[in-house]
Amino acid sequence: MLSGEKILITGVSGQIAGPLARYLAASNEVWGIARFRAAETGLIRQIVDPTDPRVALEDAGITTLPVDLASGRFDELPTDFTYVLHLAVYQVEGLDYDTALRTNAEGTGLLMSHCRNAKAFLHMSTCSVYKPNADPHHVFTETDPLGDNESPFSPTYSVSKIAAEGVARACARAFDLPTTIARMEVSYGANGGWPAYMFDSMRAGQAVPLQAPGPNLHGPIHEDDICEQAGALLDVASTPAVIVNWAGDDIVSAEDWCTYMGELTGITPEFAYQDHWITNSAPDPTRRQDLIGRCRVGWRDGFRRMLEERYPEVPLH
Repeated sequence: MLSGEKILITGVSGQIAGPLARYLAASNEVWGIARFRAAETGLIRQIVDPTDPRVALEDAGITTLPVDLASGRFDELPTDFTYVLHLAVYQVEGLDYDTALRTNAEGTGLLMSHCRNAKAFLHMSTCSVYKPNADPHHVFTETDPLGDNESPFSPTYSVSKIAAEGVARACARAFDLPTTIARMEVSYGANGGWPAYMFDSMRAGQAVPLQAPGPNLHGPIHEDDICEQAGALLDVASTPAVIVNWAGDDIVSAEDWCTYMGELTGITPEFAYQDHWITNSAPDPTRRQDLIGRCRVGWRDGFRRMLEERYPEVPLH
């Protein structure tokens, strides 16, 4: 449990970083940086007020500052943060690999250089760095092959995130900056996430698109566990960097969680299987469990809570 620290969180206007910043601001001095541009691209949705996303964060006691990581200009950003949680990401449509690499990879290195005196640095990567496996039941460990997962929403995403991991590993050693590289999988909660967007499709009477042939296995993690585990992941940071899957304890198919949401709400899901969609990325949670312990929120309880908190107008059975 972090307390009394000066913490920097990047990408603070995002779905994961926003709740984490509010959680840590209760007992720490928290600064949050982002580009603060209201946008929606593919599955990336602006959750906070798009007219001025900084207002709610400032009201929660977070000091905000507009920063574009790709620029490398951190003139107004202090250098005395004790901990850094780097959650910002460039994930957009199109084939602009140059911008993706400049933001996700170079931006990571420039930030680590600026904050080289921190006690520890958490770099949030993604399970999309794993090379897709033809076996839909394959569970990915941290030593599995990396490769381009050819995201239909952001073709540059996995390649630039692999590059960012390489930069983070190098900077951890060059600056003797204890670092954890945590590969996030499916996050969800009151602030959104992929399962919530699936439920949006269900409510609209639309089929939920999934990767053929199925099952679509993943490791969903509730935002409460993300908030509670962040400090522990910083605590195990080291040089060379620690690499760990950041996902829930339960491996669940998207088919099963949609069916469960249907049972709770009376909305029966329909699925549309496609040859090129978001690939399976079920991560093995063993290393994370060994390092920092198990999750507190089971997936069924977490999904019920997400529906209750995000969709209070929808009655649950």
